[in-house]
Amino acid sequence: MSYQAKLSREAVKRLERLDQATYARIERRLYELKANPYDPRISKPLKGSEGMRSSRVGDWRVLYTVNRSIQTIYIVAIRTRGEAYRKI
Repeated sequence: MSYQAKLSREAVKRLERLDQATYARIERRLYELKANPYDPRISKPLKGSEGMRSSRVGDWRVLYTVNRSIQTIYIVAIRTRGEAYRKI
């Protein structure tokens, strides 16, 4: 069962500004999340944010929600660890 990924405008802008190596690492993680967005090895639910999950990629965090009914992952934000959990 493979999911489709949709990125928010904020996530797209952040990806465009990343260096090539970091971009490649995050892109690989997005493919892993599309295969299984609930895999506990690569993601965890966020406390205090119902339905929101986080995936760690080095110093970066991919914040997303999952809609099982239409098999879609919505990437809300891609942020550094220090700014990841503000204003979600």
